[in-house]
Amino acid sequence: MRNPNTSICVINVNMVPFATLYILIFLIGMATSLVALWAFITSQSAKMCINVYLINLLTSDFLLMLALPVKIAKNLGNESLSLTIFHCQVSAPLIYINMYASIIFLSFISVQRYLQITRSSKLLRLQEVGFAVLMSAVVWFLVLFINVPNMAILIKGNLPDKHQLTCSNLKEDLGKHWHALSVFLGMAIFFNASAAVLLSNGLVLKQLWGRHESELEDQASPRHAFINIALVTLAYVVCFVPYHAVRMPYTFTQIEFITDCSLKKSLFLAKESTLLLSILHLCFDPVLYFVICHGFRHQVTKAFSNRHSVPNSDPE
Repeated sequence: MRNPNTSICVINVNMVPFATLYILIFLIGMATSLVALWAFITSQSAKMCINVYLINLLTSDFLLMLALPVKIAKNLGNESLSLTIFHCQVSAPLIYINMYASIIFLSFISVQRYLQITRSSKLLRLQEVGFAVLMSAVVWFLVLFINVPNMAILIKGNLPDKHQLTCSNLKEDLGKHWHALSVFLGMAIFFNASAAVLLSNGLVLKQLWGRHESELEDQASPRHAFINIALVTLAYVVCFVPYHAVRMPYTFTQIEFITDCSLKKSLFLAKESTLLLSILHLCFDPVLYFVICHGFRHQVTKAFSNRHSVPNSDPE
């Protein structure tokens, strides 16, 4: 039997600190993503397999930046019903489209990085640009198939008359059930992609460590690559693992399986905190571009070196 007190349980209070952090992430992410866009446009090596995945990752990040201003406005306390509806039907699904597209593309990048280092001739097909384009199209179809119904399924006709509505308050039973299904599918994507990321990066780190041990005369390059891949792996774990640890318990509050108000508040706070961590990847992705993509690194390095160089045109 449904607890009657759940209808008056307000969980999304004191969200201003989250809004402040989202503003910082948005500004940093926008600046670095625009630099990344410029570097990819001007780079001569854009048509490489791994760069196809990087460019799709950047596209996903721009979708996230379209959604963040609405989430910031909500967290600052704007209780406009039209804004709430827009957030629940457009900007929130865009956030999850970005999250799972990013997770899959990061797994593809990790696998491609491993194939580059091992130079396996048996898997040349996986390193072709055409294959990368095809897989990118499959990824976008998958994440859109999972999340677009959350945009399309109609909300309730008679909305509850209360402040600080959550998205689950607006959904009919069909919308809640599809949302729960999309969470399960997202968890499946996360576990499979994480296995690919951790296994591929682990094998790369093992190979780089072997080179670090054997190439005593030139250890700088293997050591530098080892540190870079280790940091990329750590960033992936920090951004995405905590969120998925609390996502399923929080979903149970949305479908009224968990009705205790204090527990719902705790799970909501945990979900919002870990969601903030996952959106932080917007700031980490440009670092990934710099580490992985030679063309991107060359363009950025050349731009900054030109800016800091002082021409000496005075005659001696």
